[in-house]
Amino acid sequence: MSQKATLPDLVEIMARLRSPDGCPWDRKQTVQTIKDYLVEECAEAYEAARVEDWDGLAEELGDVLFEVVFLSRLAEEEGKFDISLPLSLVRDKLIRRHPHVFGEDTVKDADEVLKNWHAIKAQEKKDKNVVASELSGVPRSLPPLLQAYRLTSRAAALGFDWQATADVLDKIEEEVAELRQAVTEGEGKRNIEGEFGDLLFSLVNLGRFLNIQPHDALQLSNDKFRRRFLAVEASVHEKGNVFRDFTLDELDGFWNDAKAAEGADADKTTKKKA
Repeated sequence: MSQKATLPDLVEIMARLRSPDGCPWDRKQTVQTIKDYLVEECAEAYEAARVEDWDGLAEELGDVLFEVVFLSRLAEEEGKFDISLPLSLVRDKLIRRHPHVFGEDTVKDADEVLKNWHAIKAQEKKDKNVVASELSGVPRSLPPLLQAYRLTSRAAALGFDWQATADVLDKIEEEVAELRQAVTEGEGKRNIEGEFGDLLFSLVNLGRFLNIQPHDALQLSNDKFRRRFLAVEASVHEKGNVFRDFTLDELDGFWNDAKAAEGADADKTTKKKA
């Protein structure tokens, strides 16, 4: 492993890349061209964290830091701020919003911490004479499932929430009925799309009640489908044929075989652990 690096090392490298004798590609970039890379690198870091790929996470977090330093360098060149400003802002914010750690306040649990966090944040906006919705901190650029989760979490923190999981399940059944009616009666695509979205939104709410991140749950299902479909493909190729040579019932049979095999593997793993 190379010598341990620090944030100033990365800042220095970035300055060199942007210098007149630096890299032509890096010198050509602007805030508008780099902002998309920040999103991509965050997504890759997220995926590494999701599967707990620690080596991958270390690398991807480095890439995220690089984009942060890059954008800060561009801001510095525009005379707006340098890397010390975002660092100072987040340091001060963390201290200010954790009075139970850095001050004399006391809290009984994590829920109270979250409640105080929102209260402090609201006071900060009031002090700055900022009139903004509690939802303004949820970017529209977030993936829709995560955005829905964040929106409902913000509303819930203010007391605008369902009382019990059963209430959310009832809402889901109501949304399924409305979607079914829209499809059956041949309503326009826009209406059906709206009803479908309402159903997804309610499912996200249920996930929040069950402490399930909806995007993580969907990714698990994506991975499951990919794994089983690959097994179906293997069965098809094993017989020297293509998909269209089989009936849907036969393909379903391959799918069920793959599903059963997964169950058997899971049983073996459980027995080994026992």
